[in-house]
Amino acid sequence: MKFSIVIYAAPYSSEAAATALRFSQAALKNGHEVYRLFFFGDGVHNASRLTVVSQDEKNIQQQWQQLIDEHKLDCVVCVSSAIKRGIVDKTESTRYEMNAVSAHENFEVAGLGQLIDATLNSDRVVNFG
Repeated sequence: MKFSIVIYAAPYSSEAAATALRFSQAALKNGHEVYRLFFFGDGVHNASRLTVVSQDEKNIQQQWQQLIDEHKLDCVVCVSSAIKRGIVDKTESTRYEMNAVSAHENFEVAGLGQLIDATLNSDRVVNFG
């Protein structure tokens, strides 16, 4: 089965982001395909590379990054949600004349068209948050 997964929750505001991560890991482990991860609303905070986590806590952003790297997943962060929350890639940083990039490099900042594409090309779209 081909899944697209939409994450609406910030990594530490609830269990939703961690549950989405575990669902994605389990789906891949069981031979399913993840067509796209789409981070929307507060979920864009999962793409931040500027978060520092206490040693006794799980670093959910780092776990997402490892999953994306390991499985070469297509990962999109909603551009309008991201820029409102200070999550910018190199393109958006240049566009808004900022001096920093806060998004992990494996997260593509793009629009809702990518979510529509994911819906059309997946057997199931699962939402968390």
